[in-house]
Amino acid sequence: MTPDHRADTDEDPRPTVSPLPLAADRRSADDRDLPSRNDTLGAALAEVGGGPVGRHALIGRTRFMTPLRVIFIVALVFLGLGWATKSPCLQTVGEGTADQRVANWSQQRAYYQLCYSDTVPLYGAELLSKGLFPYKSSWLETDDTGTQRLQYDGTPAVRYMEYPVLTGVYQYVSMALAKTYTAVTKTVAIPVVAEVVMFFNFAALGLALAWLVTVWATAMLAGRRVWDAVLVAASPLIIFQIFTNFDALATAFAMGGLLAWARRRPVLAGALIGLGVAAKLYPLLLFVPLVLLGLRTGRLVDVGKAAFAAITAWLVVNLPIMLMFPRGWSEFFRLNTRRGDDMDSLYNVVRSFTGWPGFDRDLGFWEPPTILNAVVALLFVLCCVGIAYIALTAPQRPRVAQLAFLVVAAFLLTNKVWSPQFSLWLVPLAVLALPHRRILLAWMTIDALVWVPRMLFLYGEANRGLPEQWFTLTVLLRDIAVVVLCALVIRQIYRPQEDLVRWNGRLDDPVGGVFDRAPDAPPRWLPNRLRPRAQVGAGVPAGPVDSADPVAEPLPR
Repeated sequence: MTPDHRADTDEDPRPTVSPLPLAADRRSADDRDLPSRNDTLGAALAEVGGGPVGRHALIGRTRFMTPLRVIFIVALVFLGLGWATKSPCLQTVGEGTADQRVANWSQQRAYYQLCYSDTVPLYGAELLSKGLFPYKSSWLETDDTGTQRLQYDGTPAVRYMEYPVLTGVYQYVSMALAKTYTAVTKTVAIPVVAEVVMFFNFAALGLALAWLVTVWATAMLAGRRVWDAVLVAASPLIIFQIFTNFDALATAFAMGGLLAWARRRPVLAGALIGLGVAAKLYPLLLFVPLVLLGLRTGRLVDVGKAAFAAITAWLVVNLPIMLMFPRGWSEFFRLNTRRGDDMDSLYNVVRSFTGWPGFDRDLGFWEPPTILNAVVALLFVLCCVGIAYIALTAPQRPRVAQLAFLVVAAFLLTNKVWSPQFSLWLVPLAVLALPHRRILLAWMTIDALVWVPRMLFLYGEANRGLPEQWFTLTVLLRDIAVVVLCALVIRQIYRPQEDLVRWNGRLDDPVGGVFDRAPDAPPRWLPNRLRPRAQVGAGVPAGPVDSADPVAEPLPR
């Protein structure tokens, strides 16, 4: 039989088994979510790197390019883009030594080139450029002509560092590093860069590391849906907001605290959340879902441990400053009471389109807007009451991330201040609460683009900027997008069979910690109207995975 004839027959002399022995360990993390197979956006992006993962691939066996490392690479790219958007404002100009040179902010460059960052003006405004310690040092507020201003009560308007202690100390350390670089340039032939620019660079380096910690914690909390953390790494909000202020410090502590809670270490979780509160107030909001779910499951003891650890950690950071410089320490709280409605707030949107004068009229300089403060507090409390009702009465216990997202979103929507960088708080919580990638990217894109009309509005119509309504319209669209996300989260709380994280009932709450798979055990004193409703047609209850389920044994992550 000729070779050609043999090829046309069904007989094939080649071996039908593997020429080499199969590996002894053939485990595959087949429980891992694979976006390149089951997600339209993931499949499209996978084509850039060779297409979707094969049907017979062993999942989780790559030694080097693990999902987390790929996500870190993506994060570094977007962090680089974030630095690039600020770089037009980081050009050194002037003559002399580094401390005599400045960053190029001439002709309102920060607005028309979209490169504004609070870091640069704060270096001079808060006396960091003089090497003074925050909270100890003060200055007098002046008007545009340099005249000293008086408060509404006739006393001098004295200012101190306006940030919580951990953020203020972080700025002080960044300043010390910048001044060290300045000293080195006077003795060694290295590039002379304006001291304020180096202050930004050192601060940005720490903020980038903090965001990488946020990405890592989110990936760990996502569990089998580890690829969802790409949305944190590649969020459009990073491009404009990661280096606008210092909020990445708080997100790192907040997500680290949630990770510790998920790993059933309440004391560590509380300590990290307490440090987050020492950097920014918002991590304190994470205790709202913990208390509600602790009440529903009868696990308030663990929540109490976390709360005690949080108070202790917060006091360790704050008490020295509180005792040595009480007036400077309290500036953060005093400032928040006397601030009016911010330009990014929903209240300003209403004023912009209706001409409404606001709640408080004819206020003096730094006079607290008492009515506005009361309205803000009342609206947030009402939102928390609604969230508490959902948390306690939903047929199946909500997940920690779902409630955390709702609470933080409610705080931002009702608050009188929503600085653009505050949206970073929502990014990891939204990814864990509602991992629908296209929906989240749509919201993040809208939120990120608010920055453009905001800067052009501040640039001024006289300079060919944009009118106020262009900016407030984008803020309104951002707020609507966040409200839609909240509605979708609530829908999935009441329809857990649609929750991608629960995986058709195979999982309960990856972030839950002691709440994960815990039965409902509300206290006896809780009225019936605040107890869980009987689950009727609400999906498969969360319980142990059936031993007959064909899910392969997952690899350690």
